[in-house]
Amino acid sequence: MLSKSTEVLKEALALPPAERAEIAEHLLSSLDPPSREAIDVLWAKEAEERLDAFDRGEIKTISAKQVFEQLDKKS
Repeated sequence: MLSKSTEVLKEALALPPAERAEIAEHLLSSLDPPSREAIDVLWAKEAEERLDAFDRGEIKTISAKQVFEQLDKKS
């Protein structure tokens, strides 16, 4: 009888190329997940860039009231 991994591999190889690529990407990314610290640094950088863009007037904003009204319309 085939081992579980051999069975999974056999099934995966029968998939179309795009689906195999997606599975391969998920498997590879699961081997070396980014550290929480690295993620926090990236988010801090993103937040700073967004704040700077806001200060320069490059980001259109809407009020919280408008956000909730839009969400209510979608429900």
